[in-house]
Amino acid sequence: MKATQFEFRFRIWIAVALYVLGFSAPWSSILSRYVDIAPDTTAWLALSTALARLGWFSLSQATILVTSLAIACVFLGSLLRIWGTAYLGSSVVHSGAMHAEQVMASGPYRYTRNPLYLGTWLFSIGVAILMPPSGAVFFLLGTFLFYYRLILGEEDYLTKQQGAAYLEYRRRVPQILPSLRPRLAASEARPRWLQGLIGESFTFAFACCFAVLAWRYEAHLLIRCILICFGLSLVTRAFLPRESPAPA
Repeated sequence: MKATQFEFRFRIWIAVALYVLGFSAPWSSILSRYVDIAPDTTAWLALSTALARLGWFSLSQATILVTSLAIACVFLGSLLRIWGTAYLGSSVVHSGAMHAEQVMASGPYRYTRNPLYLGTWLFSIGVAILMPPSGAVFFLLGTFLFYYRLILGEEDYLTKQQGAAYLEYRRRVPQILPSLRPRLAASEARPRWLQGLIGESFTFAFACCFAVLAWRYEAHLLIRCILICFGLSLVTRAFLPRESPAPA
């Protein structure tokens, strides 16, 4: 079930493909013949309407709740990725090859072994409300399965390269869901916040746009923001200097 080297090397573009399929949902027009959901409806509206029909909230209150939770997921996911990238190093995070120079056991890696992927999943939950309902389901399932395969592939590689040191780290630190307190003593590693912020400029820039513009309830506007933020992040990362991962 673990990802191949090909999947790891081209993981960014596989993720882009998942986004494209999630937003376009080319099967939605066919599905609408059998399910009473308009093909141009967003998961945002569908979730808000479903909550309102339960009678717990008015449609306005349900929409505010869904919007607030989506913003929280996007921001929490972005901040978690910035935190992890600040310790691991942007060039390592975005490299096409796996790295195993040492066990990274600093910052968020004291609470969970995979803060970057956890951040990606949280971010994806927030973004998914802008997609058609069936596209959102496909996107979230595809994203979870794809990144979990990457986790299995990376951990297998790290175990082979680092041996007992990584096995001990795996024994003490949870794989995904973070512990409430650090499982390891603090090391001397220091975060490089600017590197983390620039390296995760896409998620952070979109989180800011989402927090400001979501209250206009215009999904198409936010989709354009995704495209702009992603394009700018590619340009920004091109100017990042190469660096080695921080010592654990």
